[in-house]
This record gives sequence, structure tokens and C-alpha cells, in this order.
Amino acid sequence: MDLQAYIDYLVTWLQETVAKTGTKGLIVGVSGGIDSALVAHLIKRACPQTSLGVILPCNSNPQDKADALAVIASAGIDFVEVDLSATRDALIGEIREVTETTTPQWQLVDGNLRARLRMTTLYALAQNHGYLVVGTDNAAEWHTGYFTKFGDGGVDLVPLVHLTKGQVREAARLVGVPEQVITKAPTAGLWEGQTDENEMGTTYDMIDAYLLGETIPDHDRQIIERLHTVSAHKRTTAAAPVSMHGETK
Repeated sequence: MDLQAYIDYLVTWLQETVAKTGTKGLIVGVSGGIDSALVAHLIKRACPQTSLGVILPCNSNPQDKADALAVIASAGIDFVEVDLSATRDALIGEIREVTETTTPQWQLVDGNLRARLRMTTLYALAQNHGYLVVGTDNAAEWHTGYFTKFGDGGVDLVPLVHLTKGQVREAARLVGVPEQVITKAPTAGLWEGQTDENEMGTTYDMIDAYLLGETIPDHDRQIIERLHTVSAHKRTTAAAPVSMHGETK
């Protein structure tokens, strides 16, 4: 693949989509990670005057904000910051009053709640500006369902969905993403010490190899195929029953 040519294609595709939808521009949440960094650069190139990066700390590691600011500077994109920490704390307080929050799955519940608060904020800003919300999921994340349903998966466009994680790294270097962001351990930033690969149980290199049709150890293949199967609902619209007339949606 000629990656530079594909980057140029993505910029044109973003421009054409904005024109086709009658919107004014593009918005992305900038986390300080490599995927959102690449998207920030792409949307700035596509809509130089009508693109916006949004930094959305939510009881987050301060280094993530520092990396996000480095991305903003490298892309030259306009940005705003909306701190969701107090909003998350208030909502968690309300939830604690009506349910058990010491269950084994609570950490994941809390993490997904943060992702959905970010999505809600991005759509509020996007609607106000007349922009489309651009997602950051790459091919590995999309295939395994490594995103929050109606959270970081709640977007209008997914320009990186055909790029492996390795290709995202290469593209990031080509567009000028800071090296500190390219080389940091991938994390969704949902809780302290969380990393993508520890949570998935396999590595991006293994997922990339699988998607490229290469042979990988059975252990990793089974993990990837299980993740793909159990996350199928994330890549489809809401399930609907057959109607009284025998029709399906």
C-alpha cells in the first residue's frame, strides 16, 4: 500500500463527505493517543478553517493532556477543553445510591461511562458548530470490538477503519505526529494503569498479522476470533424483531 497516497485519499474523502452531508466541518476528541492524533492531522488538512480538536479529561492522567496538547500544536488545529471529572463524579454519586458498585465489572462500567460522557460532549459541540464527529478506531479495534458502544464507537465517520495499528504508526510519522505519542503504550485512558493490550489479552502486532492473513499462534488467534464474535453487536444497528407482516428492518 502506498500509505501517503492513502492519506491523501482520506483527506479528500473527508472533504467530500462534509460537502455531501451539507455540514460545515469536522470534530475529534484528542486523547493524547496515536489514533486520535492521526485523525486530528487528517481533519485539519481536510477542513483547515472548520476543524476542531477537543480535549476531554475525566479524572485522567495529566500526561495524556500534555500529549494531547503536543498533538494539537503539531496539527495546528483549533481546540477546546471540557473537563468532565466533576460531571463523572456527580453521576457516579447518583448511581451509587441505586445500585451495587463494588462488583467485579464496576471498573469497566465506570470506564465505559467516561467514554459515553465524552461522546455526548462531542456531539453537543458538533451540533452547535454544524460539524461531523470523526472516530478514531483502527482496523484492529474495529475487528475485535475494542471500543465502547455508544462511546468512542458513537461517531459519524471512521476514517482509520481499514488501517492496521502498524499502518497507523507509519501514517502518523508521515503527517508529523510527535514521536512521544507514536511510541507510548496504547491506552483508552479509562482507568489508572489501563493498557489496550493487557485488557485484550493479545497484542496489536498479533491482531495486525491476523488481519493481514499471516499465521499466528493458536492462542492469539482464538482470542481475536472470540473478541470478534462477542463484539458483533457493536458493528451493527440495534436488533429488531420481525414485524407482524413478516418484515425485517
